[in-house]
Parts: sequence; structure tokens; C-alpha cells
Amino acid sequence: MYGEEGVEMEVRKNAIVPLGYGKYYRADKIVGLEPIEEERGPARRTYVYVEGRPEPVIASRTEETILRDMVVSGEEAEASMAFELLERILHEMERVGPMLRRSIREESGLDIDDLVGRIRRVLSREEEREADQGTLFL
Repeated sequence: MYGEEGVEMEVRKNAIVPLGYGKYYRADKIVGLEPIEEERGPARRTYVYVEGRPEPVIASRTEETILRDMVVSGEEAEASMAFELLERILHEMERVGPMLRRSIREESGLDIDDLVGRIRRVLSREEEREADQGTLFL
């Protein structure tokens, strides 16, 4: 998916998007946004088409603000992939036994224990940052 200026974006998975006045839907279930042209007002800004609903939901927020909450930028997606890679590397490195770790350290100077500790610290900071954002319904 691409934004207005050609910036690649991806729909957030399992994220809840507020539409206003107590209406919330999952970002990955929203299939269309249409600005309301006639009788537009504070409680009537956007038609939101949701998978499985025959009629659009009327949102009090503009299509731009809803879309901003629905997507992640290409940079955010790349950062997410990098964290997923770190998690995979950590998982694999934790499987290396102590004798092999010592042998690798002596042979190549690669300190798996140090790398495991560093990766854990980076991942724990990311988890704290996500928890601080207070994602709704996750």
C-alpha cells in the first residue's frame, strides 16, 4: 500500500482504530474510507467500509486521521522486521550449549554470551516502548 506521496505503508495487524464516539474496528478489517460530502459535520466525517458489514460505519474522524492510525510507514515495517530478526537470532543463539560457546569464543573471539545479553536488552527496551504506548485492546 502506498500513501499520498508514494511512501510505502502497511496496514497494522491486530490494531484497533478509533472512529470516534466509542466506535472501534480492527485496522486489518477496514477495507475502504470515503469522505462524507453531503451533510458532513462534527459527527459525520467519513464512511468507513468494514469487512463483513453491508453498510459503511459513519465516523466522526476524517479519513486522513483514520488512515494514519491504520498503517505503519515503510520505515516502521523495516524496524519491525529487524526486531523479528533479532528475536530469531536470540532464539537460535540460546540453543548453543556452554561448551560450544566457549569453543567459539576461543576459536573466533565471538562472545555469544555477550551478544545474547545485548540482544535481550535491545528487545526489552522495545517491549517497554510498546507497553508505554498503551495500545488499545492488545
